[in-house]
Order: sequence, then structure tokens, then C-alpha cells
Amino acid sequence: MIKSAAIEKILWSIALPGFGQLLNGKFLKGLTLLGLEFLINQKSHLNQIIMASFQGDIPLAIRLTDYQWLMFYPCVYMFAIYDAYRDSFSEDIPPYSVFPFAFTAFFATIGVMYSPNFRIFGVLLGPVWLPILLCFLGILVGEFLQVLFRNKLPPTPHP
Repeated sequence: MIKSAAIEKILWSIALPGFGQLLNGKFLKGLTLLGLEFLINQKSHLNQIIMASFQGDIPLAIRLTDYQWLMFYPCVYMFAIYDAYRDSFSEDIPPYSVFPFAFTAFFATIGVMYSPNFRIFGVLLGPVWLPILLCFLGILVGEFLQVLFRNKLPPTPHP
């Protein structure tokens, strides 16, 4: 069971990568993640992409996107959430807990790469909606593999 303090840190990391680390007292890591978030956000034009996507202007969102930078965002974002989650445990975290986070980052990155062209039922979702949609698939795959590995393989000790 996840404690309310852990949930708070996860939610702050969802709001802005690095906040969960700051709440956990990991100031250098938190500031580094905040800096990376701002750098990637600026270089990829993420705020403009989000605005265009929410307004339904997917072609504009695609034109605004710097894909070389945006591809970093899902990994930094999911790492920040996982790291805040992991550091909020006083005891060992359950084995293979990283799987849902890592697979979500992977699937979201794939979504970013295919977002300029990939259509679902003829609808172009673009660089915001396709990665978000694929996050759910990443969570499902990660949870499935987590359960599979916990039941089939002994956990490895953490250093």
C-alpha cells in the first residue's frame, strides 16, 4: 500500500518533474530535474505544442515541435515520477516496481516519434495526444510484466 506521503510526492512530480525530489530532500537531483524540464520544454516548444493540441490545431502542433528535444521529455518525466516514488519508501520498494514507469516512458517516446504521421481511425493525434494515449498501454504492459516477473523470477537485491 502506498502511503499518503508517497502519493503527495508522486503527484507533485506529475505536476512538475523535480518537485517530488525537493520534497524528499534531494535538492541537487530535484533542481537538476527542474532544469532539464525547463530546458527540454523550451527547446521542444512543449507549452506551445500543448496549447495548439488542446485547441485542436494538430498540424500547428506538429510544425512547432522540435522532435529531437521532445523525445527526451517522456524519459525525464517518468524518471522523476519513479524516483520520487522510490525515494518516498523508508523500506525496500516492491521488486520490479520500475517496470510500469520504464515502459510508460518507452511507449510515450514511441508515440512522440510516430506522432507526425500515425493516425488512429483516420485521426491524427499529434505530439501530445498520441504519447498520452500510449502511456496507458505502457502502464498496462509494465504492470503485466511486473506481475509476471514477481511470480516467475526471484527479485534481485538492491545495492
